[in-house]
Amino acid sequence: MASDIKFAIISPRFYFMLLQESRLPRRKLELHVENRTVYSLNNAELNIYETHQKASMIELTFNAPVLASMIKGKKVMHLRDQDFDFYPGESVIMPSGEPMVIDFPEANLDNPTQCLALTISEDNIQKTVQQLNEVAPRLDEHPEWSFTDHNFHFTNDVAVNQIIARLIWIFTENHPSRNLFAEMMLKELVIRLMQTEARTLLFDPQTTLQNHSRLAFIVEFIRQNLQTPLTVEQLCKKACMSQTHFFRSFKNETGISPIDFINIERIKLAKNMLTNPTKSVTDVCYASGFNNLSYFTKIFKRATNLTPSEYRQKITH
Repeated sequence: MASDIKFAIISPRFYFMLLQESRLPRRKLELHVENRTVYSLNNAELNIYETHQKASMIELTFNAPVLASMIKGKKVMHLRDQDFDFYPGESVIMPSGEPMVIDFPEANLDNPTQCLALTISEDNIQKTVQQLNEVAPRLDEHPEWSFTDHNFHFTNDVAVNQIIARLIWIFTENHPSRNLFAEMMLKELVIRLMQTEARTLLFDPQTTLQNHSRLAFIVEFIRQNLQTPLTVEQLCKKACMSQTHFFRSFKNETGISPIDFINIERIKLAKNMLTNPTKSVTDVCYASGFNNLSYFTKIFKRATNLTPSEYRQKITH
């Protein structure tokens, strides 16, 4: 049977869910602003919100940590320490009791705004955090793993979107084992969200973590040397770590390998260079740090779903 949760590409790397009415059997329009459909399990609650008219300064508060993810339309979020436009493919994590004030500048009956809010019990989160600290501890210079205690706004990666889609299915399927299924998915979601925040802090050039974090120092070193040959052995020496310890720590903290990060940064550089029509694809390949054109094309297409030539054609027409 085909899934009723569908994916739509909003960029080559990110996806968002399109909610199908057949997946929401209790869905009923009673309010035009933040009409709510609720699905509850033992350790979590899924809230689907739909807004069918323009509105502003609508306040919501949850009594458990919440992951809010945009599905369709646009919101403007006003949180304690930041204001931002909120689009499909993005999420925000908020601690228990933290108010969010929301504007709906584009909602209407024909094109409602849709958002989900997934609350997770604090006991469930703490058990996962404790287990992660036992099996995959962070480096000594970093604090222990902990679930965010502040507002954290980010763009979902593919894995987070897939987990959210699977959780929607589990909450609405009414399977006799759905609490067990959800418990496993929630554990993975909590771990990936913590890694997303750690990755964001390590990769953000505006932070000063490189002054006291070996991994942040390596991230900055990679960015400064993308156009030169880089090896894991070289990075290990820079970090004063064994190769096994370095590779494991980098992946534990960020969710990706050092080589994946190098390729991500080189593809960013290559995309910028491809805007220059005087540079050939071969020139861009070598200037962005790749030493093999076929490998460059393979990695570029994996990251963008386009070859370098197709990408150039798309951005210049």
